[in-house]
Formats: sequence, structure tokens, C-alpha cells
Amino acid sequence: MNRILSIVTTAYRATQEEQDDAVLWVNRALVNGGAQIDFLLQGSAVNYAVARQDPAGLVIGSVAIERPAVPPADLLAAQDSGMQVFVDRDDVEALGIEPGSLERQFELIPKTSATALFEHYDQVWLW
Repeated sequence: MNRILSIVTTAYRATQEEQDDAVLWVNRALVNGGAQIDFLLQGSAVNYAVARQDPAGLVIGSVAIERPAVPPADLLAAQDSGMQVFVDRDDVEALGIEPGSLERQFELIPKTSATALFEHYDQVWLW
């Protein structure tokens, strides 16, 4: 079976319209079907690793988002199903996110180590 590294670079894509991030959802669905996929969060998607996000009560203009996406919870659930979650430390620092505010279960790696991950996978997907 092919091992896949799914690199997510854009955060909150279509999350106003949907209950979750479509990229996270499709990867989890593939894992539920037997695929072996891990995540690498880069760019603005490193925000998904910030713990204790609470989007309840989110209102955009006059529209209340009744079931907002909670990507950290989705990623923790992905880990529970056997997926690994890596987070680009350089992008965390570039965005001014305190490393201590991240979910401890996710592995911080420097950008220079990201390519070394590729050796462990048969396919690398970029979203």
C-alpha cells in the first residue's frame, strides 16, 4: 500500500460554507477507506495546530455559522485513527504563533527537514 504525505498549505479553505476543511475531510475519508496518509501543515495551515480554538458564536456579517469547522479537533481525531501530524516550525514562527500554544501531540519540524520526510512516502500531495 502506498504511503502518502499530504501537505496542507492553506487554512480555512471553504470553512464558512462547510462544517470542516474539505482537504482534511477528504484525506480522513481516504484513510477510513484504507489509505495510509499523514499530514504536514505549512503556510497559513499551521494555524490548525493551535490548541483551544473555539469558533462557537462566529458571525460573518449577518450570517451566523452554526457548525463552524474546528480543525485542531479534526487533526486530533486523525491522529487517533493512526495519522501523523507534522507542523512546519518556521511557518509557526513567521506567523508569530507561540509554539507553546500548539497541540502537544503534533510534531514540530523545521522547514529544512520537510524534504527528508518525503523519503518515507510513496506519494506527496500538495494542497
